[in-house]
Amino acid sequence: MTMEHTESPRGLALSLLLRSEKEKTYSNIALDKLLSASSMSRVDKNLTSVLFYGVIERRLTLDWYIKKYASRSLEEIDLHTMCALRLGMYQLIYCDKIPPHAAINETVELCPKKTRGFVNAILRSYLRSPDDSLPTNDGSAEYLSVAYSVCTPLAKKLIEEFGFEDAEKYLKATFDPPSTTLRVNTLKTARDELLKRIPDGIPSEYSENGIYVKGAVRELYGFDEGLFFVQDDASQLCVETVNAKAGETVLDICACPGSKSFGMAIDMRNSGKVLSFDLHENKLSLVKSGAERLGINIIETSAADGRIRREELVGIADKILCDVPCSGFGVLAKKPELRYKSPSDSERLPDIQLAILENVADYLKDGGTLVYSTCTVFSDENENNIKRFLEKRDDFALCPFTVGGIECTDGYITLLPHVHRKDGFFIAKLKRK
Repeated sequence: MTMEHTESPRGLALSLLLRSEKEKTYSNIALDKLLSASSMSRVDKNLTSVLFYGVIERRLTLDWYIKKYASRSLEEIDLHTMCALRLGMYQLIYCDKIPPHAAINETVELCPKKTRGFVNAILRSYLRSPDDSLPTNDGSAEYLSVAYSVCTPLAKKLIEEFGFEDAEKYLKATFDPPSTTLRVNTLKTARDELLKRIPDGIPSEYSENGIYVKGAVRELYGFDEGLFFVQDDASQLCVETVNAKAGETVLDICACPGSKSFGMAIDMRNSGKVLSFDLHENKLSLVKSGAERLGINIIETSAADGRIRREELVGIADKILCDVPCSGFGVLAKKPELRYKSPSDSERLPDIQLAILENVADYLKDGGTLVYSTCTVFSDENENNIKRFLEKRDDFALCPFTVGGIECTDGYITLLPHVHRKDGFFIAKLKRK
C-alpha cells in the first residue's frame, strides 16, 4: 500500500484493520497512535475512526453479506482483500453520507491489482441489487452471532445469563455510539462553570459531576489546567459508592489508569491518603502524571499483586476499592474486538478475582467499607464471587446503597447498556462488621 493511499481515510483504516488482524492489537491504542502521527484533517481523521471501528464492530455481519455476492468461499480470499471487502461493504450498507461510487472506487484502488476486479464485482453487485436481509430470527445464538456480530460462544453465554430477548436487547445497545464522559475536578471548578466553557457539553443524568462531550478531549477547554478527566458514568457511580471522605485512608487495589483514584481523592477534597496499587509498575506513571495534571497530591502509587498479602497494609484502610481484572464484556461498545473473544478464554478469572478480594479484605478496618467492581456482566465474575466470599468471611456483609438515583437493596447492582444506557458494570458494597 502506497503512502498516498495510507494517508487517506480509507487507506489508513485498511492498514489499521490489517494490523489488528495480524497483531491482535487493541483497536483504540492502534488508532490513537496512527492518528497522532497523521497530517490528515480532523474531518478525515474522524472518517478513519468511523470506518475502522465500524468494520471491526460489524465484521461477522459484513462477512455474511460478502458471502452472498462472492464467487468463492471466504476462506479462499486473502486477508488484504477480505479487509478491503469489509471496508467497502461497510460504507455501502452503513454510511449513508458516503457516495456509493466513491466508496467502491477508492476501496478498489487499495486492493492488490490481482484482486481489484474481484472486489469491484462484489461491491457493484451489491449496489445493483442490495440485499441487507439477515438470517431468520429463530431465537438461536447463531442468529445473534450474525445479526450483532459476536462470536457464537459469547452469544450463547449472553442467552444463558439473560435469556434470548434480553441478550438481543443487550447486543443491540452495544451499537449505540459510546459517549465520552468527563468527571469534573471539583477541586478546581464546578460542573456548571465548566459547562459554560464547553458549549456542547451535556450534564450526566447519573453522576452529579459528569459531563457528556463530543470531539477530541485534549482540545477541550480546561484539559491542560486539569479541570476534568475522562471517566464513564458507571465508573463514576462506582467511586460514588465508595463514598470516600476527607482525612480517610483509601486503597485502590487495581488502580490503573487511575480515574477511580482521582475521583476518590477529589471526593476527599485532597485530604487524607489514597494508596493506588497495580500489578504493572510501568502503568503507574499514568496515575502519577494524571494526578499531577489534576492538582492531586494525596495519591501514593506502588506496584503490587493484589493476591499477595502485605502485612504493613493489614487493618489500615477506612475504605477499599477492589476493581478487579475482568473479562470486559460490559464494554463491547468501546472495545469492539471483544465481540470475538470467547468467554471460555476468561474461565480462570473468577478464581483470580476471588483471591484478590479475599486477600485485600484483611486490609480493611472494622466497620470499614469495601466496594468490589468489574466491567463485565457475567454472574461468575460478579454476584457469584461475592457469594463465595461471604461463605468464607462471616465478618463481612452486603450493604444496601443508593447511587445515581438507583436503589440497590441487595447490596449490589449490574448496570446494563440496554437498561441504564451505560457500560455494563457490576458494583457490590460490603461492610466489615
